[in-house]
Amino acid sequence: MSRIWTHPLASALMATAMTFSHATQRDPSTLWDFSNPALSRQRFEAALASATDADEALVWRTQIARSHGLERNFDQARAELKAIEPVLPNASAPARVRFSLELGRTHASAAHTSQDPQDPQAARAAFNVALALAKTHQLDALAIDAVHMLAFVDTAPADQLHWAKEALRISLASTQADARRWEASIRHNLGYALQQLKRFDEALVEFKQSEAAFNQTARPQRAQVARWMQASTLRLMGNTTEALAIQTNLEAMGQASGKPDVYVFDELALLHESLGNSALSTQYLQKAKTLRAAPQK
Repeated sequence: MSRIWTHPLASALMATAMTFSHATQRDPSTLWDFSNPALSRQRFEAALASATDADEALVWRTQIARSHGLERNFDQARAELKAIEPVLPNASAPARVRFSLELGRTHASAAHTSQDPQDPQAARAAFNVALALAKTHQLDALAIDAVHMLAFVDTAPADQLHWAKEALRISLASTQADARRWEASIRHNLGYALQQLKRFDEALVEFKQSEAAFNQTARPQRAQVARWMQASTLRLMGNTTEALAIQTNLEAMGQASGKPDVYVFDELALLHESLGNSALSTQYLQKAKTLRAAPQK
């Protein structure tokens, strides 16, 4: 049976990898470790302690709020944002955009699991404020971030395709390096939406372009995820031989680096099953089970 799934790191790309700031000395991206919100919060708190003015302090506090949100402490995140709201009228445009982005993320994000029907409305309002302000002040990367977050409000694949296309339009039209750097992640999202819509040929094109863009910006791990997505798309297209070649190569890369990928094993199990090699399929299922049971380093 054909199964459509995505690599967890690919989900992380959609959720967090697209956080590149407007060119400024107050650049949160250099302090973020999205896999460790608590550590990131410590860095932002240290930056806050040495902030040279109120605007810089505001930027760091928006990121402290975001770190709470990534831990699903949305009430704490909103409390932090509420505390800084009175100074917003005197804040810079980038700081005000970041405030609205983080307010929206407390209502809709990859970390958000609320079923509150008011959350999408609140998130959309905040992201639209961020988008309008970013466009007015030509903050292209932050505008892309706002568009990207609207895809967490409108979650149907057709809507996500729409927002991915809009984000790509802004990125390709921009002369700002931080906005152009989004291209790889946006093309991944575009490919994923197309894959969900079963437009596999088009999805494959986007995943290949995503891989090339990640390689150009020296992000090899994410390029490997793009390769994984290509292989999963090829499997869904019935091109088992080519999909198997890619996943086998990814398995070898994981062995060489000492970081085997459980999701490569999952795909290899499916591929060998479809080829009628039940013994090899079982071996890869066992490898995946063993790796999942191993303590996380």
